[in-house]
Amino acid sequence: MKKILQNILILILAAFVVFLMFYNCTGAKTEEQPKTEVKDSTQKTNSAYTNECRTLYLDACKNDSIILTATELDKKVANKAIKAFADFSFYCPTDTLAPIFLLKAGQIAQSINNLPQAQLSFERVINDFPNFKNRGAAMFLLAQLYDEPAMLNDEEKARELYGQIINTFPNTDWAKNASDARTLLGKTDEQIIKEFEKKNSKKK
Repeated sequence: MKKILQNILILILAAFVVFLMFYNCTGAKTEEQPKTEVKDSTQKTNSAYTNECRTLYLDACKNDSIILTATELDKKVANKAIKAFADFSFYCPTDTLAPIFLLKAGQIAQSINNLPQAQLSFERVINDFPNFKNRGAAMFLLAQLYDEPAMLNDEEKARELYGQIINTFPNTDWAKNASDARTLLGKTDEQIIKEFEKKNSKKK
């Protein structure tokens, strides 16, 4: 029961991120600008920065298209996409697509059971892009990694992250999902079923 509910929450988030990635690669244009002005000859010029980001963007979109149309996720293909997404977000951090590509990299890493890479990707979204409007999604996905016994298996860390989501994003779907997931922590399937039945009986 707990596993089913967790999977439903993950699927909702996964569908959202996949849609967002597809939309951005097919309809968006990059508008990269360096965080700081060029101060010495060792730094790249604005033109070089833009050209490099355009190349990395096209490579990321190419890999994203391959992932989206694949019937089965080949590990080699997945790792290539992860690298392309991570490279774009690392070298072009001021682009609005940087955290989105990084979020997708984390999901793909999780799908091939590369948990350290998934953890790193989600943490980078959270820490490096504090103004990202879907930062709550990264926090929830990271919490799920800690929550799942077959993954990082750290209930206390999961509880901490769920609490942060609830406090940081009140009155949002992220907060509701985090609250629902937090209630399942430390409970057996039997306990969850009893609570579910109790809630249903009160509604009748």
